[in-house]
Amino acid sequence: MESGSKGLVKADPGTLSPEQLEQLRDFKIQTRIANEKYLRTHKEVSLLISGFFREMFLRRPDNILEFAAHYFTDPRLPNRIHMQLIKEKKGT
Repeated sequence: MESGSKGLVKADPGTLSPEQLEQLRDFKIQTRIANEKYLRTHKEVSLLISGFFREMFLRRPDNILEFAAHYFTDPRLPNRIHMQLIKEKKGT
């Protein structure tokens, strides 16, 4: 046994109580639900992200940050997304 140790473990001030852990778990669940609802009502988000990944993997740019900046500031992007939304609505 180490000198000075009486077998007690000091409480970690950063440790959450069981009640706090439950509150945190509930908060995470509610946040995930809210995020899912938001994404379901904003299809353009998935179109933006999937389009970005598709172009990135096709082009495989060396400078991903520069590529992302150009991709998301392309003045044609809003129209592309709008047209994809229309196309999806016609398909359903």
